[in-house]
Formats: sequence, structure tokens, C-alpha cells
Amino acid sequence: MRVFFRRARRRQRAATGPGCYRSAAYHPLRPWQVRERRFRPTPLGRRGLDPQEVREFLDRVAGDLAVVYDALAQSRRETDRVKDALRRWQSEQARARTERSQGR
Repeated sequence: MRVFFRRARRRQRAATGPGCYRSAAYHPLRPWQVRERRFRPTPLGRRGLDPQEVREFLDRVAGDLAVVYDALAQSRRETDRVKDALRRWQSEQARARTERSQGR
């Protein structure tokens, strides 16, 4: 039973990444969540933020998040491509080694 819980903890740590102390319930913001976020207007006679400025800022943050997520996706695709190329190269090297050892 201990082994099960150790593995579950490792999987959870791997999912959140090294050095990340967020709970498993935490989900990073997505650009659409930032764009759709609206703030309640302040009651009359009280100070508050200009709703238009808040929307403009949220749109800017959402745009920045979208750029970051696109770069992350591109980086992951490139990583997958490099890993596949490395696996193919390693397979070729192993095959060549096997052929050399059998030829002797």
C-alpha cells in the first residue's frame, strides 16, 4: 500500500513540475479566462477602477498569455521532434553495433 501512495505522490509532483508547491486543484489561467473576467462596478459615490481600462488591461494580459502558450506549444513540438530524431539515431547506432558484433 505504501508503494501505491509513493507512486501517486511522484505522479502528482511530476504533473505540477519540480519546485512547484501548488495544490493539485490549481489550474493556470487561460487567455479566454482573462478575457471573460469582469469586475463589478463600484457603487455610486465611491472610488474605483475605470471598467474600460480594466478590460483593456485584461485583453493585453490575455494576449501576452496567448503568446506564451503558443511559444510553449512550439517548444514542446520541437522537443518531441528532437527526441524522435535522437531515438531514431540511437536505434540506428544499436543496429549497426549489432551487425558489427555479428559479423566478427
